[in-house]
Amino acid sequence: MSETKTILVTGANRGIGLEIVRQLASKGAKVFLSARNAEAGRRAVKAIAGQVEFLELDVSNDQSIERAAREFGRVSPRLDVLINNAGIYPDAGVNVLTISRQQLVETFQTNTFGVVRVTQAFLAYLKKAGPARVINLSSGYGEIGGLTAEVPSYCLSKLGLNGVTIMLHQALHSQGISVNSVCPGWVRTDMGGPGASRSVEEGADTAVWLALEASGNLSGKPFRDRRETTW
Repeated sequence: MSETKTILVTGANRGIGLEIVRQLASKGAKVFLSARNAEAGRRAVKAIAGQVEFLELDVSNDQSIERAAREFGRVSPRLDVLINNAGIYPDAGVNVLTISRQQLVETFQTNTFGVVRVTQAFLAYLKKAGPARVINLSSGYGEIGGLTAEVPSYCLSKLGLNGVTIMLHQALHSQGISVNSVCPGWVRTDMGGPGASRSVEEGADTAVWLALEASGNLSGKPFRDRRETTW
């Protein structure tokens, strides 16, 4: 990179988010690792070499989002890349016929609505970066062809997130801000489980590529393994 990029990764105290932070920092980026659990977030920061700072942020809570945006503004004038990684997968033991309204709402609050609100809150800093990028961590479960009745709230929330990506692209691309969705694949994390087919390094790769290397002309498209995939 010719210039150090400032990047915020939400939900990054473990799993794919933590690996994204690790890879970005190893490539010279200045990274803000955010998490709702301050103790876990600060512990994660200490374990990573490079320019990494902690930012407390609960993407399901508007007050937390607004507070985090103010705190970020005190230490950085701009944000080159926002990676909306925070997500929950709470569908064990339910299907579309048994899931409660409350569980649907809770999943959407984090996986979908949180992305909208975080992007809104940090938009002023993205605009100050010149060319900037928003990257949303989605899933094959959010593709039309990947929906399953056995994972109802997660599938629907990621389907909605892909819609958010399209809308944010429409609203922001003319302002020099690119927006993409990323499917990391089935990754060996606490969420994906030990039997998953991919390492966290593989799961993080495309988001890191989009953050540091990919052309802004790719805005509005979903990616997996650095290649355009389907909605």
